[in-house]
Amino acid sequence: MSSTFHFLNAKLFFCLLATLFQHHFALSSSKPTGLTIRAVLDDSPESPLYLIENLTVVERIEKLIKVTYSRANYLDWVSLSNATLVPDNIRIPIFRESFFYSVSFTIGSQRHPVKLLLDTGGGLTWTQCQPCRNCFPQNLGIYDPRLSANYATLPCDHYLCSGPRQLYYCVDGKCLYNVRYGGGAITSGIASLESFQFLISASTVQSFDNILFGCSDDNCGFLFENTDISGIFGLNISPDSMASQFSAITRIRFSYCLVPFQDALPRPIVLRFGDDIPQPPPEHLRTTPFLTAQTAPLFYLELLDISVAGHRLGFPPYTFITRPDGSGGCFIDSGALFTVIDAGTPGVNAYAAVMAVFDAYYGSRGLRRTAGPGNPGLELCYEYPPNYNDFAAITFHFNGADYTVYGVNGYVSFPGFFCAGILGSNGRSVLGALHQQNKRIIYDGGIGALQFADEQCVNDVL
Repeated sequence: MSSTFHFLNAKLFFCLLATLFQHHFALSSSKPTGLTIRAVLDDSPESPLYLIENLTVVERIEKLIKVTYSRANYLDWVSLSNATLVPDNIRIPIFRESFFYSVSFTIGSQRHPVKLLLDTGGGLTWTQCQPCRNCFPQNLGIYDPRLSANYATLPCDHYLCSGPRQLYYCVDGKCLYNVRYGGGAITSGIASLESFQFLISASTVQSFDNILFGCSDDNCGFLFENTDISGIFGLNISPDSMASQFSAITRIRFSYCLVPFQDALPRPIVLRFGDDIPQPPPEHLRTTPFLTAQTAPLFYLELLDISVAGHRLGFPPYTFITRPDGSGGCFIDSGALFTVIDAGTPGVNAYAAVMAVFDAYYGSRGLRRTAGPGNPGLELCYEYPPNYNDFAAITFHFNGADYTVYGVNGYVSFPGFFCAGILGSNGRSVLGALHQQNKRIIYDGGIGALQFADEQCVNDVL
């Protein structure tokens, strides 16, 4: 399985790049209420980002683990009950850059190009703004609202800045925010309104006015400094997210199918919206409802139990529910590479129980545990016999649907050993991108559910 090393060389994430200046993508919209987007991977020779990273295998995995823990810590923090956060034909093509998804478009009357981290767990969209009090270095120029005729600040009497639904706070007549992320990253600035320009056809750009965003002039601790990324593009279901602001156009319905990371040659990745989303055969399509009334506006799912290699662990029904303090629960997040299983579940350590079954499975097959030379922090690793392919599957038993990950897709390979791609965290459980490979994933806000089906994603091309 030497091809699995391309899983690492492919940097394990793709990014979303709706570039208006480079012809490295193709767009099509065969239906008036649908959108299909072709993406070029940044390790592909077609991409302008080809071979820009010189990290070793271990360095890449170390950084990806840090990214996953940082996201989990941030989402834990914003989900706590006492936490405070001081047209369907819009075209946003996908690129992968470094370890992140990102979107790129232009803002302001001057049409300033920005590239923002795509965050399905985040609400507020923000970018660094001039004049900066404390900004991290970025490759693209920093947006200056003073040069835009369309820029305005959000008034303090706006419902998001005052009243029972407020997300921000008013100081000296300015509506301000202060958001803290996992790992110590912080952004602060002024809640603002601006025009955003998106592609609505292969050659047409349309401007959308009065889009709510954050104009951040004080930022520190972000992992994407010294890249093109200047902020975050929030897509959760918070009222200030881009998904909510454009819900009348997008209907909060989107889909992707991740080509396996171990493929020797990275393939184009396609993000689809609306009626351009392929409909798997009904007998193959599984549907599980999103949980509502949660403490955070994330895509929560009702996880009932977990099986490893066909062995159902039989967790009590309360194991993965959201706890009174807002911790616990399970959600899907394409922005986190690794799946996370809660180690702080009541009564039993769910993470430890799952890993014990993995360990028993590989022990029964005579595989030797190894710390692995240079293992960056994955707990369960084994020496890799030549031509070994007897990998344990894992099934997440959701309400109304079983989600099974087969073969190598749930593992990370190194020279001479492999590791289960699962992390433990005392907070909540996350279904990460590693366990979403070769599946059609459909987020459907119209029916309030996640739909999925097994699919050969390499065939999902334009």
